[in-house]
Amino acid sequence: MTIRHKLSNVMLEVAEHVSAHPDLYYRTSGSVSYDGSSSSLVVSGSADFLTYLNACPVIKWRRYAQVSRVWLHIETSAVGSLLRVVGVPSGETDDEQCLSTLSLRPSEGTPVTGGVAYDVELPIAGMDLVAFRLSSDAEPVSLRSAYYYVQVGEGDVNDVRLALSTTTFKKENYIVPNIELVREGLSCEDDPVAGHFHMFVVDNGRTLDADALSDDLVTVIPNENVGGAGGFARGMIAALESDEGFTHVLLMDDDVRIFPESLKRTYNLLALARGRYRTAFVNGAMLSLDEPTRQFEDVSYVDKTAVYRRIKEDLYVDDLADVVKNERTDVEVDHAYGAWWFSCIPLAVIRENGLPLPLFVRCDDVEFGMRNKPTYMTMGGICVWHESFEGRFRASVDCYQYARNFLVMIAMDDCASEDYFLMRLKRSIRINLRDLDYTAAELLLDGFADYLKGPSFLAAADGSALMKSNGARNEKIVPVSEMDPEVLAAAGVTEEVTENPSMEYHVPYVMRFLRGLPYDKHYLPDFALSERPRWVVKNGTATLAGSSTAAKTLVFLDPTRTKGAIRHMDRDRYRAIRHREARLLHEYDGKREAVRREYHDAKGWLTSMEFWKRYLGM
Repeated sequence: MTIRHKLSNVMLEVAEHVSAHPDLYYRTSGSVSYDGSSSSLVVSGSADFLTYLNACPVIKWRRYAQVSRVWLHIETSAVGSLLRVVGVPSGETDDEQCLSTLSLRPSEGTPVTGGVAYDVELPIAGMDLVAFRLSSDAEPVSLRSAYYYVQVGEGDVNDVRLALSTTTFKKENYIVPNIELVREGLSCEDDPVAGHFHMFVVDNGRTLDADALSDDLVTVIPNENVGGAGGFARGMIAALESDEGFTHVLLMDDDVRIFPESLKRTYNLLALARGRYRTAFVNGAMLSLDEPTRQFEDVSYVDKTAVYRRIKEDLYVDDLADVVKNERTDVEVDHAYGAWWFSCIPLAVIRENGLPLPLFVRCDDVEFGMRNKPTYMTMGGICVWHESFEGRFRASVDCYQYARNFLVMIAMDDCASEDYFLMRLKRSIRINLRDLDYTAAELLLDGFADYLKGPSFLAAADGSALMKSNGARNEKIVPVSEMDPEVLAAAGVTEEVTENPSMEYHVPYVMRFLRGLPYDKHYLPDFALSERPRWVVKNGTATLAGSSTAAKTLVFLDPTRTKGAIRHMDRDRYRAIRHREARLLHEYDGKREAVRREYHDAKGWLTSMEFWKRYLGM
């Protein structure tokens, strides 16, 4: 029996958080507005749906699901409106082309409530993206509904049951609206996902009203504060042990804005996947809440020099050229991982290769990718909007957790060069010391020291208490308005500096070369240093602007340039850090291989159901 199976809905109502960017949904000429009373898009002029959220990426459907024919179902109030099928052909071009034109007449469609329905086969051969443009030169036309679909044998649809697991810690302003978005977005009974979906909310903060928020679609699970790794492990366990027979678990951060259609598209993709893609992971893209048209990342990888690298740099997906580039770029690379802001994982993989490592935060998703070596699928419109990472540096996380957990991952999965990582660790310590960030250097060494304690430390550590104590040591960042104005003035921190984040500074080549040398101003006598403060803009160890050369006092600004701190040279603290670094490196040289073997041998236990149930107090 042949059935109609949706690929994706055409989204007509622009979500509130992207209300200033309707070009993510459609590009217009004339007047286009959404009528909430009739749930329709009213078009006077034309609306072009060859966009990030509403185009049909046939390049991906052809690859992942062997789709060769696609139809468009459209319901309008139209009498005499014009439908143009548009697309971008395969190859080098990213220009839109008109593929066919159809006058919509009632006699050619099927009457439906409030209008007429039409089904049009789209010419997808040789195309990467297809969509449609609806126009009316006379009376306004109301577009009530549209979706892309295929016709397949009923037995050719994979049995998919999807569990969404989101971990939250005191983020009610995000998680409660997201629960409602899921309820509202998945209430349509004619979507294939209906009856094959459930949402688990793992509440690490125990601040949600579980009884009030739980129902047939949503289950809130109170949990100890065991970090992202522990929360996602708890959600995986819930999916594995459910009587609903879930086949996949979709992991999602709490500080995001959900696009419910992404859940439907993920389900549809899994239901139609063919060949090796039946067991693939689906990773959604992360777009910035601060810049809603900027796609930051979907799939990344770890290179042999122990560096995270994005497969795609920033894409601005209100631009058709970047929409096309997003679909054409291959994400199937070695050592790939998908971050857990939106990552859909087959439960069979978890049964075979285990749950996450108990890393609390940082590298849990990366290590899971390194261990499982999955094939990843991505697709435009499968995404979330996430809080921006700029200006969120915290040494307790970005130094301690990163150093410890990345070393654990290398030992467990042999995914990168440990020698390169140690070289980078030592370089990061030196750069932080140059810039008078003693806390960051100390926490890097703390992470290194705790790695050397072996897997028994990791298994027994109270991650919440450790995060709290390390967090209390973070540098106190304050608004620029609260910093000492005399020091700011002496350092040259003017309004031009603080109010222009995109301001470019020319640094002479000789100065760039000198900064790259392994010098350390702590070795210089006081008379060789400047009493005049300097300023620097940094993101982690990366210097974005300014200079700390020869400065005994330094004004640090975060990437937003709205906050910062004033740092002073402390030679005693510097010497203590360097002596400790030498001691730890000596200890590392003596036990390097033994510690690595211990981690590798403990991987099965630390990722087992038995371990996690004990760890979670289940």
